[in-house]
Amino acid sequence: MSRKIKLIWDFRGPTSEKTAQHHEIHLKEYIAIEQLPIEITGFEVYNEMYAIAFMVVTDENMIQVRDALKPHRGELFE
Repeated sequence: MSRKIKLIWDFRGPTSEKTAQHHEIHLKEYIAIEQLPIEITGFEVYNEMYAIAFMVVTDENMIQVRDALKPHRGELFE
């Protein structure tokens, strides 16, 4: 069974929520264009100055997505 990895893009500042929300749209577009078997994307707001957008990938897709989209960081997803 493959590990699931949460790739994360960090956004800071007063427009972080809107930027993270918009970035998720581009993540979904990339998934559709590349026809990837990825179902989990989203964004989370931690406070008025910090939000993230994320995509959950498997080991098989991680290198392709990482190299193309350059996330800021990643962590194991459960």
